[in-house]
This record gives sequence, C-alpha cells and structure tokens, in this order.
Amino acid sequence: MSDKRSYQNPVQRGFFPDPSVIRVGDDYYMVNSSFQYFPAIPISHSKDMVHWHIIGHAITNSEWLDISDIRDSHGIWAPDIEYVDGRFYIYATLRLNADGKRDNNVMRRQLVMVSDRPEGPYSKPVCLEVDDIDPSLFVDDDGSKYMMIAKAARAVPLTADGLAVAGPVRTAWEGTGERCSEGPHMMKKDGYYYAIVAEGGTGYGHGINVGRSKELYGTYEVSPYNPVMRQLNPEAPIQRAGHGKLVCDQNGQWWCYYLCGRPNGGKYTTIGRESALDPVQWTEDGWFTINDGQGPSLEQQAPDLPQVMFERNLYDDFDDTKLNLEWEFVRNPDNGSWSLTERPGYFRIWTRDGKLNEIRAKNTLLRREQELSYEAETKVEFYPDKDGEQAGLTCYYSTATYARCAVCYEGGRKLQLVINRNQGEELVAEVSQLKEAPIYLRVVVDKLTRSFYYSYDGKEWMTVGVLENCIYLCDEGVPNDPKRHTGTLVGIYANNGGCGSRKAADFDYFRYND
Repeated sequence: MSDKRSYQNPVQRGFFPDPSVIRVGDDYYMVNSSFQYFPAIPISHSKDMVHWHIIGHAITNSEWLDISDIRDSHGIWAPDIEYVDGRFYIYATLRLNADGKRDNNVMRRQLVMVSDRPEGPYSKPVCLEVDDIDPSLFVDDDGSKYMMIAKAARAVPLTADGLAVAGPVRTAWEGTGERCSEGPHMMKKDGYYYAIVAEGGTGYGHGINVGRSKELYGTYEVSPYNPVMRQLNPEAPIQRAGHGKLVCDQNGQWWCYYLCGRPNGGKYTTIGRESALDPVQWTEDGWFTINDGQGPSLEQQAPDLPQVMFERNLYDDFDDTKLNLEWEFVRNPDNGSWSLTERPGYFRIWTRDGKLNEIRAKNTLLRREQELSYEAETKVEFYPDKDGEQAGLTCYYSTATYARCAVCYEGGRKLQLVINRNQGEELVAEVSQLKEAPIYLRVVVDKLTRSFYYSYDGKEWMTVGVLENCIYLCDEGVPNDPKRHTGTLVGIYANNGGCGSRKAADFDYFRYND
C-alpha cells in the first residue's frame, strides 16, 4: 500500500447484506436487508465511504409491516435507495411464507417508501404486486421511472411518482445464464444502459455480471470482463462477493459496494453477509472492472475524502427513553411487554408466551455480531417461580439455531446453558444453587468457540459452560434448514416457556466489545 490512508474490508461489518448506496452531495446513504428483524431496513450514513453509522430505519411502525408470522430468513429482502427530485425512495421485497397461506397465495410483493429526509420518517409502505425479488429504482434521462427486478434485469414501468405500476413487466437483459440471477441495478453512462446483475447464487459462487445496450430493452452485449466481481481464491479471507451497486464520489472516482462474507474456521460465515467496497476502473472501450478484476480486496486505498468517524454504540445503560439504533427485535415486538420507563435505567421485559424456538416469541432484543471474536455482557434481575420462566443472554441465529444462557425456574431457580442446533433444545450445563441476587452474564466468543460465564458482583466470574465448534450459528452450518440468509446476533430476552405468566426481568445494561 502507499502512504495514503487505507481501509479494511468489509466496511459495514456484521449482518448488513445486499447493500444499496447513493451519494447526495457530500453524504452517502446505505440500506441493507433486514429479513425477519424489526425495525426494518437499517439506513446508514457515511461521509468518507468507509465509516458508517445507523441513522434510522425505513419502517418503524409495526402496524405498517406485519412480519409476526414470517419464517426465518423471510421478510425484507434486498432494499434499494435512490434520491430523486429532493426525495428519498426505498424499494424492497417483502418475502412472504412459501406455503402461501396468507395474502391470497402471494409469496412476494414489493414495498415503496418515500421521505424528505434520509433517516426518515418514511411514508407508509405502498405495495406493488410484482411477484419477484430485489427491486431497484432506475430513472431514465427523460424522467421515466422503472423498477428493475429479477430474474436478471426486468423493467417495470412506474407512474411519475414511482408509487404504482404503469405497464407490463419486460425483460431488459436476460443475464448471462448463470444460476440464481438477482439483485439487478440499471445505470446509464455515455449513452449506454448498463445492467448490473448478481449471478451464481448468494453462496461461495456469487458474483457480478454486466451487460450494456444503447436501448433499455436491448439488445445487450455481455461484458468481456465478466464476472466483474467474484472471489476465485477459496482460501481468501473474504468470500461470497456479489450483489453490487456503483456510486461516483465527489472527485469523479467510481466505486462498487457489494455483499461479502468472512469465513470462520472453514466455510462458516457466522457473522452473516456484510458490505464491502472496492474501486471501479472504466476501460477505453467503455466497460468497467472492479478492483482491476482481482476479486474482493482485504485492504484497499481509501477514497480521497476527509475521514469522518462515528462513535460506536457499544454500551447501552438503558438510561434513555428510546433504544439505540443498533438494536433489533426478532419480528414485531409486543410493545406492551417491554419498557424503558417502568424502571428508569433498566430495560424491562415481561415474560409472555413464545419460546426462542417459536416464531410467536416476542421481545428478543439483539444487536449484530460484528467480528469473529468479541465479548458481550449484561446484568439481569429476575426471580422466576414457575417452571418455564426464563430470562438472559442469547447468541441467536434463528428459531432453529441459537445458544442461550438464562436464569430460569425448573423446580427451583437455576442458570442454564441451552443450545438448539435445529434438533430441539439441548441442555449443556446448569448451575442449580443460585443466590437470590442479580446475575451478571457474559459470553466470550473466540471464532467458533463460545464460553459463557456468570457473576454476582461483575468481578469474580465463574464458568457456566463452553460451546465448541458452533457451526450451527451461520448460513452454512445446518444443511437441512432451507433458508438461512441472515447472521448471528447477540442480546437479551425473556419468556415464560408457555406457563402463561407475566413476570418482569430487568436488564441493567448491555455491553458489546470486539
């Protein structure tokens, strides 16, 4: 590297898949898929293209997005953000359950939200009944609006306000023929329409292919540089690179944001899919390459922009009346069963029906894991007296796969370490002689090993149990689970195990450190 400032990929670390980025003046805004998590569609901001922080979410009103019965890795897929005539538009797929038991057998529809401010609030989502995935907005030179959507790059004419379908869906570019064509973006430069499409599947064969044409509806030439992005080295620290979008900085330099994954002890991307950045080079014959065709970079020279860093939300003492923007609920929360004001300085959850392995569970509160190794800690006051009541710390991937270390009642007040590897819950370790006192809980993650501890004073720590080879907390580790597209998050929860009780669990703080 030169003596200029450099950065490490990924730039948006943790469960931030399917990035769509725009520049508005000197500011950059990113949206990412949120799947079954709520609030939906995180919106992040950057000044230097490298350092990002969440500034809002596109959907924060549960009444506007009912994902309470949405299966794992369904929900919000592949949003796109654009800025048109002073307004921010966000398009996204709402992936409904594959059994088609709700909404007249529709499995996919598109949502559109609009705001005058990048962080929102956004308008109530408008539904466009187009049954495919990964919409993005393209505005042609004459102002005509199109929603590009898979498979490959199909164009859906929109009304002038971008909120309704105005004509039939037509294929612009059919892609190269590689499998799982998705994530289309259309851009126009120097008289050419460039169709940018992710192909090869979102796993280890993922990539980006490009075609161009003088007309929106073709005929398209296939880029001689395809795939313009793909990881060809199976041993490299960044894999699964694809699903990208181009953006031009203030200096006229082009860049591509794309998704990627960092393997953890093999082909296990426990953190989930993340967002990376590499420079774009335009060739003399009017095509482009990304990172000179070398695949994703680990270290790269930073854009020639003033560096602006943001303070990370690593500690929440729950003293505010609102949760910080790093937090996500699993599906819609039950807002009547949690409070930051009932006991000021604490996050209070009341137990209710729905265990962690059930979709109906409410108020599991999580933040993204952002590195392969980290520590997380909390302090909980919880005094259960009915079998099934539990509250504590969880490393959570889905209803099928998680680890939890919780104060519970099973014939007495205990501390249990339980895992689910898509085989039902398994008790790993138990502390049966708990003092009637607040309990500190800690997890120390070292790649695929997760060690759980407890304490009465936050100083002297005792081991609950150690989990080795936690490959079930990732996309790839459970081959018989059909959809796994998210990542592992860490946080806190409480439920009653089905006994019907309503008991308060008070969390004093939550600390994350990587």
